[in-house]
Amino acid sequence: VQLQASGGGLVQAGGSLRLSCLASTLIFSSYDMGWFRQAPGKEREFVSGISWSATSTVYADSVKGRFTISRDNAKNTVYLQMNSLKPEDTAVYYCAAPRRKSYPPARNEGEYNYWGQGTEVTVSS
Repeated sequence: VQLQASGGGLVQAGGSLRLSCLASTLIFSSYDMGWFRQAPGKEREFVSGISWSATSTVYADSVKGRFTISRDNAKNTVYLQMNSLKPEDTAVYYCAAPRRKSYPPARNEGEYNYWGQGTEVTVSS
């Protein structure tokens, strides 16, 4: 599985961005997917996850109500819509796929074994 994240950029606080992650596999629809982020000087943290069927989504408390994860299995793509962005959302964002499906989707980084290259999001105050 190869994952290609895109959509990052520089945005003012309160603004929005939509990240995309294209998966190069014909069985994308069988994988849960997740988004993680790593801020400068900090450990990588879970942001959001979505089940293979899109029937279950989970969010970190810090982004709940502001971020929305979705997927289009026909396009092998998972999205992260980020609204009401804050400077503390500044980070490199990674998409990832876990070893196995779970319900709800896994939050533990150790459960994910396929990773994209990351896309940088900078939120200015």
